[in-house]
Amino acid sequence: MAEGLVIIPTFNEIENIEAIIKTVFDLKKDFDILVVDDNSPDGTAKNVMDLQEQFKSNLFLEVRTEKSGLGTAYIHGFKWALARGYEYIFEMDADFSHKPSDLLRLHRTCLNGADVAIGSRYKKGINVVNWPLGRILLSYGASFYVKLITGMKVHDPTAGFVCYKRKVLESINLDAVRFIGYAFQIEMKFRAYIKGFKIEEVSIIFTDRINGKSKMSSKIIWEAVFGVIIMKFRSVFMKKSF
Repeated sequence: MAEGLVIIPTFNEIENIEAIIKTVFDLKKDFDILVVDDNSPDGTAKNVMDLQEQFKSNLFLEVRTEKSGLGTAYIHGFKWALARGYEYIFEMDADFSHKPSDLLRLHRTCLNGADVAIGSRYKKGINVVNWPLGRILLSYGASFYVKLITGMKVHDPTAGFVCYKRKVLESINLDAVRFIGYAFQIEMKFRAYIKGFKIEEVSIIFTDRINGKSKMSSKIIWEAVFGVIIMKFRSVFMKKSF
């Protein structure tokens, strides 16, 4: 068993999943991979099952019965990882928007003292490729808004490329995490911040997916906008339960 587990949530990622898995396993450092698939109708889970014949000891698959949201997929993966003793738990997309080789940089940042390492699109300007201007402005504006409301000194609080040390996830009541879309990413970082963990950002280049369809929706965006205010309110007035 490797010391680090990469969790990849999937829904209809048949065009990407085999390539992303093989690219991670080709890295110079050993990582295990857990794919959490929401019963993709395109056969993503079947593709992973076939690959398990080749990667018997370090590729794992959890198939859920329905599409239940990004946040719940990661919570499922976090609990799975903690139950099996992994020391470093990573979040990563299946679509190559996150460069697999940057897993090494996130891991190194945690080895050097960070408790949470974030692959940041905005630490050094705006490092996003193939996004329309409107989406860049929405994402960058959301990051500024989150910093303003929460007080976190994190340039990219909605980032989905993250390494958590085991102790961080152990300290968070995962069953109390409320949000399921991109607000989930903000909430996890905010909970780590409230508990005093050291959060560091690693500048990455984010490249929008080439294959497959984006899961972004207006519902996800509004959850993040209003969710941040609710989350901040709860952290101030309901500290014991937060």
